[in-house]
Amino acid sequence: MRLSRKSDYALRAVMHFAGLPKGKLASIGEVAKAQSIPREFLAKILKDLTWAELLLSFQGVTGGYRLAKDAKSITFFDVIEAMDGQIYLNLCCEDKHECSHSKGCPMRDFWTKEQDHYLKSLKKANFAKYKSK
Repeated sequence: MRLSRKSDYALRAVMHFAGLPKGKLASIGEVAKAQSIPREFLAKILKDLTWAELLLSFQGVTGGYRLAKDAKSITFFDVIEAMDGQIYLNLCCEDKHECSHSKGCPMRDFWTKEQDHYLKSLKKANFAKYKSK
């Protein structure tokens, strides 16, 4: 399994904002340069993160973005879900009705346990611990 590029860039952007002094804004250009993210793609990502209420956007010449809440309360799960929607490791975890083999499938228990473990890990990882220095 691989994270989408959009989620990977979003995680790096939030990490960047988490490393800023409290209340400081950063522009799209600053984040793009610091994190090596294409500026146009980053603009779309920051818009989605703002819509998900993870970032605040400030307009104008001195505008920019900052975290909408404390870095400790923003998790990797929050960011990935804001970019890609619900997270599933496998079709077995998505919906019982999606897979014609879900009833009695010997692998279903494995995938659902791994899904639970993966989501718990993503929900524990917050940006107070993982921030750019």
